[in-house]
Amino acid sequence: MTNEDLTRIRSWFAGYCRSFDPRDEEEERNMLLKENHSHRVCANAIRIGADEGLSGEDLFLAEAAALLHDVGRFEQYRQYRTFRDSISVDHGALGVEILLDSDVLAGFAPRDRKIVIETVGRHNSFRLPKRTGREALAFLNLIRDADRLDIWSIFIDYYRNPAEVRSPAVGQGLPDRPGCSPRVCETVLRREPVRLSLARTQNDFKLVQLSWVFDLAYSSSFRLPRERG
Repeated sequence: MTNEDLTRIRSWFAGYCRSFDPRDEEEERNMLLKENHSHRVCANAIRIGADEGLSGEDLFLAEAAALLHDVGRFEQYRQYRTFRDSISVDHGALGVEILLDSDVLAGFAPRDRKIVIETVGRHNSFRLPKRTGREALAFLNLIRDADRLDIWSIFIDYYRNPAEVRSPAVGQGLPDRPGCSPRVCETVLRREPVRLSLARTQNDFKLVQLSWVFDLAYSSSFRLPRERG
């Protein structure tokens, strides 16, 4: 991917975000949350990618995939007022539809186009298909790591806020009550990622997020949280 390609994607993404006219303050807050998140995931992807030896056009490609990875979240929230895929729509698949309908990737090298589409469509999969090619897998793991690092930061701030100012959409609409579900605890103790479908409470949701540490792919992804405290 060239720098010109990346510039076009940045311009398209900015315009796409501006195309949503928030209906109220909560929608505006959640739309802005996802836009800012996308930019921070870009920064994480660039840092991890550079640390892992990516450079030049591959680093441009990583940034493009990172910027677009959550493009389906905006329409998902507009239609369903939630970020929970299980009760609305798969935001990765929706993101692919949006990109294909927009033709923003038209004219790009077939290899770059394929990697962006695959990354957007599968970044939110619980398990990546075994048939995933080595190159696509490298970019998928990079974006998944970069995404998770920023989500951890988002939720540190979220849980520090008083309950009355937290957005229900960010917390997946789960009740905040004591205790953790046995199956969630058992999975964590096996040192395995926890499926979101097992979460019944906010405490379960916290364990789901913490369990991502068992699925990080790159050594840089472990260093960055330590550096950031």
